[in-house]
Amino acid sequence: MCSVISRTKPVRLALALSLRANSQSCSYALSHSTRVSPGLCTSVSPLRAALRAYCTRMARTEGLLFRQLFDRDSCTYTYLLADTDTKEAVLIDPVLETLSRDVKLIEELGLNLKVAVNTHCHADHITSTGLMKKQLVGLKSAICKHSGAQADLPLTEGDKIPFGRHCLVVRETPGHTDGCMTLVTGDESMAFTGDALLIRGCGRTDFQQGCSKRLYNSVHSKIFILPDSCLVYPAHDYRGQTVSTVGEERKYNPRLTKTLEEFVDIMNNLNLPKPEKIDFAVPANLVCGVHQI
Repeated sequence: MCSVISRTKPVRLALALSLRANSQSCSYALSHSTRVSPGLCTSVSPLRAALRAYCTRMARTEGLLFRQLFDRDSCTYTYLLADTDTKEAVLIDPVLETLSRDVKLIEELGLNLKVAVNTHCHADHITSTGLMKKQLVGLKSAICKHSGAQADLPLTEGDKIPFGRHCLVVRETPGHTDGCMTLVTGDESMAFTGDALLIRGCGRTDFQQGCSKRLYNSVHSKIFILPDSCLVYPAHDYRGQTVSTVGEERKYNPRLTKTLEEFVDIMNNLNLPKPEKIDFAVPANLVCGVHQI
């Protein structure tokens, strides 16, 4: 038993083709994940993105309801976890543009959302936690204390977010930002790594207190020590990948399998463009996503 916190359906082709292709945001984001091979298209198919916007995945843990949701504009994953008996739930990295979708799903499943938590202060989208609190009675927002952002629950290393018989345990994994954290299920079968560890990639370290050495050490000391079979669920993916494992990333991640010195050199030479939404996303996320909305 976990302790209390201590401190798609298919769309019509015509509609799909009318959707924005997101070439700018997802092209940047793809480089954010890992270098692009020559000839690889960096845009996301509108039809494919729309079909992935409402993905459902089942958890391996008994009594745990799990849904993996997708925002096509920012290529962000939002994760919903709930206890099937008590109906208490937690939402990870909600996005402003998908607020209505997420609230509707929570209501349809008859869940009692206790906490909406952000893995860090995002630079590419605005969180929906502030506005969601106005729609769901009793909901609390949460983020790492070291992010500098406002939230009802400032989290630190070892804190637990309970929901029914389950919980998420906080592991601080700074480097992409000071306030990055990885949320691990109590049985260590699932890890929600935010931008610290992506599938075959990692978050950039050239803004928002980024530090390549710190990120490398965070991943190796806090994530790579988890069981090989632990499922890795990142905050973003830009290649259509939905899940990895700790064992896979420890073996195949093209950046984090290198030495520290090699990793720092790679990160120093990414030459990525400035995130398109950073100038208004970060200020908004520092105040729970309600800045000038």
